[in-house]
Amino acid sequence: MAEEPYALSASGLVMRFGGLLATNNVSLNLKKGARHALIGPNGAGKTTFVNLLTGVLRPSSGTIHLDGRDITTLPMHKRSARGLVRTFQINQLFETLTPLETLAAVVGERSGLGSKMWRLLGADRNITERCHALLEQFRLLDVMSRPTSQLPYGKRRQLEIAIALACEPRVLLLDEPVAGVPASERSDILAIINALPADMSILLIEHDMDLVFSFANRMTVLVNGALLMEADPLTVSNDPRVKEVYLGHGAGTDETAQSEVRYA
Repeated sequence: MAEEPYALSASGLVMRFGGLLATNNVSLNLKKGARHALIGPNGAGKTTFVNLLTGVLRPSSGTIHLDGRDITTLPMHKRSARGLVRTFQINQLFETLTPLETLAAVVGERSGLGSKMWRLLGADRNITERCHALLEQFRLLDVMSRPTSQLPYGKRRQLEIAIALACEPRVLLLDEPVAGVPASERSDILAIINALPADMSILLIEHDMDLVFSFANRMTVLVNGALLMEADPLTVSNDPRVKEVYLGHGAGTDETAQSEVRYA
């Protein structure tokens, strides 16, 4: 019996910018329903790698498959239509629209009814119900009628993930979802991420080790554009190479080192 294809797989990805080798033969296999984290120090090449996966960049060589189908040359919007959706490290929201209007536009577009559906809220019951379900799921009901520009930063992050879910992804890439969010506003985002559908395959790109270790059951470590290792979180946190990368020196006991890596 043939093995079921990975939800998302990358094989031997290389990205050159002139003489600079930004991604050096990196491979990654994301299982269906995975909770997988991509980590590495600043400058490790995480953003370039994610841009290759999502179609922002086209690799110099290597291949990318979504549910077993080659998407290496597909543009970003076609990958999204096939179920590969990402959030961004920096918010990309419509500042003058409310969360309700924003979600209605996305849901309407996804349903084939056009992106202006927010002007006709109430005219389509399915869209209205879907929007309210998303607002409730992402804890935005209390701010659903406020312009996005007036939302606290944590709420803006929640809205961005809600938009991604409105696109009905099978594979979701979360690019530093708590970046810039005050500690007091992170708990809602952590709870939302942990409650995402179990059958959705998720790749988390994150510096916050609390979030990474509470979320991931598999981790990939990038360093200088190359794959350092892929393993379960305990193995990663105890690996001397990872300790060296994050700490710059050998650590003491395994227990101490694991704590240091977690909170680096």
